[in-house]
Amino acid sequence: MTKSLEWKYSKYFPGGYNPRRQLPLQGQRMTWALNLIAGIAIMFYGFDQGVMSGVNNTPNYQSRMGIFSHPQTDNDSAKIGGIVAVYYGGTLIGALIGGALGDAIGRIKTIFFACVWAAFGAALQTSTQNITWMCLARVITGIGTGQLNALVPVWTSELSHHSARGAAMGFEFLLNIAGLALAYWIEFGLRDGNQSLRWRLPLGIQIVFLLVLMVMIPLFPESPRWLAKVGRTDEARTVLTVLRTSQGDSKAELQEKVEVELQGILEAVELEREPEEKTTYWSMLFKNDPLHLRRRTWLIIWLQIMQELVGIGVITVYAPTVFTQAGYSEYKANLLSGINDLSYMMSVLVAVVTLDRVGRKITLYWGAIVMGLALIIAGVGAKHSGDQALRQSVRESWGAVVTAGVFVYTATFGATWLTVPWLVPTEIMPLFVRAKGGCWSVVGWSIGNAVVTELAPFLFNAITYWTFILFGILNFFTLPNIYFLYPETSNRSLEDMNVLFESKSIWVHRAKAEAARRAGVGESRSSKGSDVLIDRFHDKDEPVQK
Repeated sequence: MTKSLEWKYSKYFPGGYNPRRQLPLQGQRMTWALNLIAGIAIMFYGFDQGVMSGVNNTPNYQSRMGIFSHPQTDNDSAKIGGIVAVYYGGTLIGALIGGALGDAIGRIKTIFFACVWAAFGAALQTSTQNITWMCLARVITGIGTGQLNALVPVWTSELSHHSARGAAMGFEFLLNIAGLALAYWIEFGLRDGNQSLRWRLPLGIQIVFLLVLMVMIPLFPESPRWLAKVGRTDEARTVLTVLRTSQGDSKAELQEKVEVELQGILEAVELEREPEEKTTYWSMLFKNDPLHLRRRTWLIIWLQIMQELVGIGVITVYAPTVFTQAGYSEYKANLLSGINDLSYMMSVLVAVVTLDRVGRKITLYWGAIVMGLALIIAGVGAKHSGDQALRQSVRESWGAVVTAGVFVYTATFGATWLTVPWLVPTEIMPLFVRAKGGCWSVVGWSIGNAVVTELAPFLFNAITYWTFILFGILNFFTLPNIYFLYPETSNRSLEDMNVLFESKSIWVHRAKAEAARRAGVGESRSSKGSDVLIDRFHDKDEPVQK
């Protein structure tokens, strides 16, 4: 039996996996239940991110924070952007904590621990009295959110079947945007109410999500891959049996299916055992090794930064400002922002249906092209909608162009770039550092978010409509990065990913060709060196040479 690698202090952390108290569900029912609870965690992140859009525009909150100049000064813009941006400093710290804890004490215990942090921060936000207090509260909440964002996608990916990882992640991010929309509509409904309650109540609602998670998460199975890694093989087998049960399988067929998957996991554990002992956050960034963790880490970070550079933070956090610049009244701008969030939420259903069918890369390609065009069109519309030399009816027509561009952009992002940058990191990292890989995913996301949300107020004040065009152009710069550097990961088991990264070349097509050649002559370190393996390293539209 494999020696246990579970951290000796793990027993002092509350929560954790216990088969005796696990929900009595199996197969698809258990899969959907765990996707739902993971979705609630991601929904909290969406609610937390979206709630600041309305809070920032509440006069009572602005007065409490010392942000009340009319017209707004650059100093006020810096304060607003700073309150939003420090949150991402917290998520970065939380990701580093969560990545290390997730590999040491397990996914379930770390998620529970993250909820405690985030709930404490949310309580501090609700009771805040000044800008210093609020910044501290946002950092603490960010630490909890960073841990959740690092671990929940990893946990879900490790429990999902390889043919349905994209659909599972898509469903969870559907709830993520539902949280964003819920935050907005709650604040919209409170717009004429008590000025203090108008922003304190939405901040306090965050705690509800976290309490539900803290109660429910210990009732769900631990990742079978983490259990196998720390030597709890029998428990890993039990979890796989629960997850892979289906009505059409006999007991013998189910047992065979589980043993095949478990054997693949155990082989990956043994393959990765030696480098595991030498791997730190620092080495993942800068040290080369046979598994090429450095390349994988930078791919993860850069993918998340690109997700923010395509401009979604500008639209979601500053949506009312966007529609106001298009010429709409404050009421109409807020109403359009809420409707845009609902459209955004429904668009994620496209990802649920298509991610596992068309693949990750094609999804990113068409998303970047449509989003880039939509933002450029919105920028042109914003230029003319603000031109006082034009008749009002003409300006209103151009304002409608801005609205259409923003709606198309947001819906396309929801169908494409929202989910993939969170899914790919959970797929390309080896088991022994998968939680740390989730950490680097959040680090990239935090950097991108902090930069964009800090710069956005200045950009809107300084270059107005050119802000749209700038981010529209950045969408097209993502295309060569995706094409040349990122492998297609759909419909491949997590244990197969090491084969994709055996090559020393950073160019994905060369690495794929080398993997196919090694598989064909039986030289790959994967135990699946066969014609089937060759097929896996060719895109679906490419002929396979056998």
